[in-house]
Amino acid sequence: MITVSNVSLSFGGQMLFKDVDLKFTNGNCYGIIGANGAGKSTFLKILCGEIEPTTGEVSIPKETRLSVLKQDHFAYDEYNVLDTVIMGNQRLYDIIQEKDALYAKEDFTEEDGEKAALLEGEFAEHNGWEAESDASKLIQGLGLSEDLLYMQMSSLSGNEKVKVLLAQALFGNPDIILLDEPTNHLDIDAIRWLEDFLAEYFGTVLVVSHDRHFLNNVCTHIVDIDYTKIKMYVGNYEFWYESSQLMQRMIKQQNKKAEEKIKELQEFIARFSANKSKSKQATSRRKLIDKLTVEEMPASSRKYPYIGFNMDREPGKEILRVDGISKTVDGEKLLNNVSFTLGRTDKVAFIGESEQAITMLFKIIMEEEEPDEGTFKWGSTTTRSYFPVDNSSFFDGCDMTIVDWIRQYSTTEETDTFLRGFLGKMLFSGDDIYKKVEVLSGGEKVRCMFSRMMLFGSNVIVLDRPTNHLDLESITAVNNGLRDFKGVILFASHDHEIMETVANRIIEITPDGCIDRQGTYEEYLEFRRERGMKSFIE
Repeated sequence: MITVSNVSLSFGGQMLFKDVDLKFTNGNCYGIIGANGAGKSTFLKILCGEIEPTTGEVSIPKETRLSVLKQDHFAYDEYNVLDTVIMGNQRLYDIIQEKDALYAKEDFTEEDGEKAALLEGEFAEHNGWEAESDASKLIQGLGLSEDLLYMQMSSLSGNEKVKVLLAQALFGNPDIILLDEPTNHLDIDAIRWLEDFLAEYFGTVLVVSHDRHFLNNVCTHIVDIDYTKIKMYVGNYEFWYESSQLMQRMIKQQNKKAEEKIKELQEFIARFSANKSKSKQATSRRKLIDKLTVEEMPASSRKYPYIGFNMDREPGKEILRVDGISKTVDGEKLLNNVSFTLGRTDKVAFIGESEQAITMLFKIIMEEEEPDEGTFKWGSTTTRSYFPVDNSSFFDGCDMTIVDWIRQYSTTEETDTFLRGFLGKMLFSGDDIYKKVEVLSGGEKVRCMFSRMMLFGSNVIVLDRPTNHLDLESITAVNNGLRDFKGVILFASHDHEIMETVANRIIEITPDGCIDRQGTYEEYLEFRRERGMKSFIE
């Protein structure tokens, strides 16, 4: 259990949060959400003692073992993988080192023997005899080979190090686990394994994540950091989002009778708590939701940008034909004889092990790169908008304000009043529109790019990982905008929910060309599992 009492934190003259009183208990998984910069990671650092709060205290019972997902991928380069994982239980690792040093002594004394006996007893208490097999199970569960156990961390790739550090955080049955963005750089199979691990976990888990699918599958509670307040709610992210939106509508409709409001909220709770899931934690979550009262429902003041795409004209039957495109860059063959044809109802998610290959394909069809071989042809009725994964060329060295920057993409009929209102919907309000675009944050630049695309009225949109740098609110807005768009979409994304709710066709770029299947993302993943196909980075 973690008890947070009257915690406040002032950072750089800004109050991140204040008067926080919370309890985190065993058997629950708490998803920590909030806008970028709200203090999610900072809150985790306060809980683990890395940062001292301005006021208040964090209380964790003695003998409680707390484990944290490390963020420095180079910190363990001098160790092998097995030692790195076992360091998740630092006391066990220290015992092993002390034992090895004692037994290596040439003049082993009676006193050394007594000390060794005590260490052996403590070694057994910490399940030391199972340490190697437990470490092996963890790294294999995350998709690594057992052969890596005795390799140096310095020889591993970045994604492999991420998995080893995650295994370290999970090792040895800690009482409390703190995870900051644990699904970053994990492949789909590793994410599913982690979801199952946390669903069965007996202790307390706190996790910061932008992965809504992951939060929905593992969380029993949502901890919302919103305007210097931190509040806890029962349920997963989807329940929190839907109920907070419902509460917002109710607050705006004050003329309704209180009884009608309460009835609608109770019906919502009943409908949500009836959802089925295999997870033990989901079962306990439904029981908690069953006991909810209307007063315990979230009423978040969180703001969501408006993202919506309208077509100036309908596309014809012919959209895009790609014939035998190949491309080699710096000796690496990214694309090999890629061919497909798109129709007017297609919303295609592009996936594959190589993100560079997908980016290159998008650059080729958007005429930013030339293929080595093959051709492509757009239909004559198509109009296209492109969201590149790297938007730096639109902003670097640009001395324009936001309103001037967006004006260059608007038509002459669109007035300053229109542009102000338009930018306001994208959460650029008041004097924000006079900020220089060159100094905007990553998330603000992405919102500018979406604003630009929305002005074009295109019937085909191409998006290369559009949710990078976005908070959950903006990701949700992107998801809704793409889901409701009536035109053709070609996109790549790391967000599972967007992949599942937007795509009706999946094209996987492979070393031998591509695999092209109609259906949802989950249906495609099942297709791959049935054939025992190797996983890929999500």
